[in-house]
Amino acid sequence: MNIYNNKKILKFILLLSAITIGLISILYTTTLVNKLSKEERKKVELWAEGMKELSDVTDLNQNVGFIFKVIENNETVPVIVTDSTNKILFHRNLDSTKVDEKNYMINKLNVMKNENKPIKIKITADVYQYVYYENSILLKHLFYYPFIQIGVIFLFILVSYIAFSSSRKAEQNQVWVGLSKETAHQLGTPTSSLLAWIELLKTKKESSEIALEIEKDVKRLELITERFSKIGSQPVLNPNNIVETTNLALDYIEKRISKKIQVSRNFSQNNIIAKINAPLFEWVLENLCKNAIDAMGSEGKLSVTIIDNNQFVYIDITDTGKGISKKNFKTIFNPGFTTKKRGWGLGLSLTKRIVEEYHKGKIFVKRSEINIGTTFRIVLAKKI
Repeated sequence: MNIYNNKKILKFILLLSAITIGLISILYTTTLVNKLSKEERKKVELWAEGMKELSDVTDLNQNVGFIFKVIENNETVPVIVTDSTNKILFHRNLDSTKVDEKNYMINKLNVMKNENKPIKIKITADVYQYVYYENSILLKHLFYYPFIQIGVIFLFILVSYIAFSSSRKAEQNQVWVGLSKETAHQLGTPTSSLLAWIELLKTKKESSEIALEIEKDVKRLELITERFSKIGSQPVLNPNNIVETTNLALDYIEKRISKKIQVSRNFSQNNIIAKINAPLFEWVLENLCKNAIDAMGSEGKLSVTIIDNNQFVYIDITDTGKGISKKNFKTIFNPGFTTKKRGWGLGLSLTKRIVEEYHKGKIFVKRSEINIGTTFRIVLAKKI
């Protein structure tokens, strides 16, 4: 459980770091844009003053080189000069291929009016001109830069997360396969030995009943070995009666639990056929039922409901146990997640793998309330 809490914290820290970097970048760039915007306005004001001074020149011999230099210094900021009637008198730094188009100039003027406050030039006592200007390309690019940067950061995090998740999943698959194969191998030797001892016991009449009981448990070991040996390879799915498979699992469990736990079977039909691998699917049911029994303790009610819904089969396993917190509805299926003091937290993860990867079905927590109970639902397609 701590492993997944730590991963959640790590994900949260990464997300918070990305947001923090993005916000700092936006704040810094916004400050920079505001400063440059003020500098550009000063530049346009100086340009407007130069235009005014040039219009006031009456002596042709007067040195106007400095004024021309000020006017020509504006090479980046698009400007339009109008009179009080909005008639365009002059423009600079606009697209030379489009300036002759009336709509282009009108649209540009409207953009400038919306973007910046005009600079008013007093030509004579009653005549005024207005300088409209648009932010330079550099300023616009700078404004959008932090948003592009945030996009790149989040894209990097997303790609890294996907790569990490894929790598982790592949690693988990290898662990599952290795664990399963080794378990099957380890169980194989004592099972063979026990079978030999059973045959020896059967030759003695007084031990025949003991031999039969041992044989049942050995067969159980063989079934467990078969189940583990199928993990890591694609199991063969055959048409099987889900009700019959469920009854086998419940019969085995019912004989080994407290008499105070009531087992209820609710089947819409007695013959519901779906393509499953019977040993593995029986294992799924046993895992879910054992978890339900652990959640209830020594007393409660375990209900198994099977509904045939034409294309799908719904299997609900309901208990009256301690329930599951809503925040853990998905994480309970993660390897290593457990609320028990003992155990590896692999049961539900293995169950999910068998249902979803091998049987192409779905398993999820349908509902759960603390101290009231939980319902797990398995959904299987009748045709795969």
